[in-house]
Amino acid sequence: MSDRRSVHSLSFLSAAALLFAGCHGSTLATAAGPNPSARAGIAGSGDSAASKLPDVATVTTASHTPTAASPSPVSPESTFGHLVAKLSEPGGFFQSENVVSNETSYLLVMDAMRRLDIHGGAYIGVGPDQNFSYIAAVKPEIAFMFDIRRDNLLEHLMFKAIFAMTRDRVEYLSTLLAKPAPSNPDSWRDSSVSALMTYIDRTPTSTDIAVKTQQEIDRRVAAFGVPLDDQDIGVVHQYRAAFVRDGLDVQYSSIDNSPARGMPGWRDLLVETDRSGHQLNYFASEDAFQYIKSMEARNLIVPVTGNVAGPIALPAVAREIAGRGLKVSVFYMSNVEQYLMQNATFPVFAENVKKLPRDSKSVFIRSIFGTSGAYRYSPHPLSVAGYNSTQILQYIDTFVTEWDAGQIVTYQDLTSMGWIGP
Repeated sequence: MSDRRSVHSLSFLSAAALLFAGCHGSTLATAAGPNPSARAGIAGSGDSAASKLPDVATVTTASHTPTAASPSPVSPESTFGHLVAKLSEPGGFFQSENVVSNETSYLLVMDAMRRLDIHGGAYIGVGPDQNFSYIAAVKPEIAFMFDIRRDNLLEHLMFKAIFAMTRDRVEYLSTLLAKPAPSNPDSWRDSSVSALMTYIDRTPTSTDIAVKTQQEIDRRVAAFGVPLDDQDIGVVHQYRAAFVRDGLDVQYSSIDNSPARGMPGWRDLLVETDRSGHQLNYFASEDAFQYIKSMEARNLIVPVTGNVAGPIALPAVAREIAGRGLKVSVFYMSNVEQYLMQNATFPVFAENVKKLPRDSKSVFIRSIFGTSGAYRYSPHPLSVAGYNSTQILQYIDTFVTEWDAGQIVTYQDLTSMGWIGP
């Protein structure tokens, strides 16, 4: 699983123009060709996106300069870049872009995690920013953003850059979505996430901010010490383009502006709650956001490209965690195991899991889909009406015991046994 999907190389300025045009009905796909993020090699024939970047490296909004909040966090010789490279392997293929999550149930395990006092240690999770909400709750000492797609690593580098460029939630959202931030950001500290979203919805997107902040994002991404080529920079631009074009309505697998039927918008995920009705997305409070920002600044959120059922990346992460004297607290798998079962690679994954440093409180977080369609499974006892997915918690020790006993043969076996109640 080593083929990289290709991007059409766009001039930076034309891409930025398309960002804003997309807000008024144009699409990135129209300019870049169908499925511009398909990565099988460089498909474009023009100059590279990186070679046409303007030289300006400052960010200006109508009211302030958010990049003054902190210096470039690391140098090209950083241990961060070395660690990312040491743990990663060549990227593999997955059919969806995963710009944001599609799991409306992602917070429904938080009640049980509080009850079990799951905190600290090392966190491993797949996918984009839904991980930040789990991290803000668990407060691990280090977190690894693990995904078979190299695109996921690049998206996390973009997030890391924007955390460094901004001081708080309202500046972060404004910068990511290319809108002028309010002139009095301190007054927004105690605002609800709904109030932040109202500000974003009422504030026009700015082409000027899109261009200038992209220049600064690129500068910072390049300074993290992760080897990048022109194709990688193009992917960073495309992920940013999806956020600027669609704003809070950006969806799972929507990098090329193709509508994803039945998928929640990012705005829906930001206001989701646990089973007790608490909003626990990392944007729901300034304290939660600042915890993620602090971990990013200390290079403790590490994106890793790798196959969890492969021989390299996950065992390397296990060794890194053990070398730090830590145990895995949470391994968020989404529904990746469903695909491993289909591809007959699940046994390798199970053996990799057994190598992870863990204790009796280490847990999996899983997401279950497929109660309709091609892969139909029985509704889970933890399913909640109105949610498109079901979140379940299981001790990793329980999984290992069941696997070694030969009790896990099908995906239904995996999800129906040994789960922890809310």
